[in-house]
Amino acid sequence: MTSELFSPLTLRSGQVLKNRIAKAAMEENMAGDGQLPDWQLLSLYKHWASGGTGLLITGNVMVHAEALTGPAGVVLDENAPLEPFVEWAKAAKAGGAAIWMQINHPGRQVASDMPGVVWGPTDIGVSLGKHSSRFGRPTAMNSQQIEDTVARYAVTARRAEEAGFDGVEIHAAHGYLLSQFLSPLVNKRTDQWGGSLENRARMLLDIVRAVRAAVSPSFAVAVKLNSADFQRGGFDADDARQVIEMLEPLGVDLVELSGGSYESPAMTGRPADDRTQAREAYFLDLAKDLVKTSPIPLMLTGGITKRATADKVLDSGVAVIGMGTALAVTPDLPSRWRQGREANRPMRPVTWSDKALASAAGMAQVRHQMRRLARGSNPKPGTHPAIALICERRKQRVALRNYRAWLSKSQAAA
Repeated sequence: MTSELFSPLTLRSGQVLKNRIAKAAMEENMAGDGQLPDWQLLSLYKHWASGGTGLLITGNVMVHAEALTGPAGVVLDENAPLEPFVEWAKAAKAGGAAIWMQINHPGRQVASDMPGVVWGPTDIGVSLGKHSSRFGRPTAMNSQQIEDTVARYAVTARRAEEAGFDGVEIHAAHGYLLSQFLSPLVNKRTDQWGGSLENRARMLLDIVRAVRAAVSPSFAVAVKLNSADFQRGGFDADDARQVIEMLEPLGVDLVELSGGSYESPAMTGRPADDRTQAREAYFLDLAKDLVKTSPIPLMLTGGITKRATADKVLDSGVAVIGMGTALAVTPDLPSRWRQGREANRPMRPVTWSDKALASAAGMAQVRHQMRRLARGSNPKPGTHPAIALICERRKQRVALRNYRAWLSKSQAAA
C-alpha cells in the first residue's frame, strides 16, 4: 500500500526524508551515568530505527547542565564526551531514517527539588493550583544569561552534527524557556526581549541564527512551536503564523506544530480551556489555517494513531505527521501501515479530574513503555497509570541523587 504518506520529502537544506512519518520527541528520562546516553537509549532507538519512520526526533537534550527538565535528562554541552552521542546516532540511523536531536532549555519548568538554576523571562512561576509548589520559583534572566543561553544552543547543535546527527529541532513549545519568552502571560519584560511579538520572539530567532551559523548547510534545523498555548490571553494561532513567517528567512527546514504546557496540557489532549477535545490529531483545525500561509513545511504532532488520520492530516497540506505515544506502544507502526495493518491495543488516555496529575501519569505511562522496549520486552499499554506514576517517581528519586552528585562534581572541577 503506497500513498503520499510514503513519498519522500526534500527539505530546504537538501536533506531527503524517505517518507512523511516522524517519531516525535518524547522525553525519555533515561540518561545513564554523567547525563549521557547509554545502552538503554541505544536499544530503544534501534527498535524505532527498524520500524519504518522517515525521521526520528530524540527526546529533549539539554543545552545547560544546570537546567534540566528532569534528573535523568541527557546533556550535550561543550564538556560532554562525544562518543556516547556518536553511538546513539548510529543506532538511530540503522534503518535508514534521519535522526534529529531535539535541543531544549526548561526555563521555569524545573522541579523544586532539582539543583541548578530556575530561569525565566520574568519571575512568574508555574501556576498549577495545589501542585504549583512542585516547580521552583524562577529568576528573571538578565541579558548576559540570555546571550549565554543562545550560545549554548549553537554549541549543542554543532556537537550534534559532529556526532553524526542529521539535524536539530529547537524546542520552542510546551511551556519551556523559548515558549515562555513567546508567551505574553509569562513574558512581562519591558526591554528588547519583551512586549511586542517581535521582541518576545527575539531569543528564538537569535538561537536559530546562531545554530544555522554553527552547522553546515546540509544539516537540518527545525523548530517545535505551539500552534497555541491554550490559555486565555496566551500565545495563539495568529502569533504562531507570524513567528513562522519570521523563521522563514533564517533557513528553517521544518516547523513542528504542537500545543500546550504543564499549565494547560493540550499535548495530552487535556487543555485548561477545553478548546480541543479531539481524540486524534488534536491540533489539526489550527494547523489547517496555518498551512494556508506557512512558507515552511509543517509537521503536526498530537494524538495521531490511525492510518486514516495520518492521511487526513497530509490531505490538509501538512508535510509530515508526527507520532509519539503510538510509537511507544507499536514501534513498527509505519511498517504495519504499509501492509494495511493498524496498531496494537492503544494506551488509554488518563482522564482523572486533576489534569496536572493526569498529565504526569500519562507521561509516566509512556516512559514505562519506552523502558520496556529498551529492555527488549513488549509494550504493556494496559499498565495502570497510578502504578506507572509510582514507579516513575521511585526512579526519579534515584536519578535525582545521581544528578546532584554529578553536577556537584562537575561544578567543583570547573
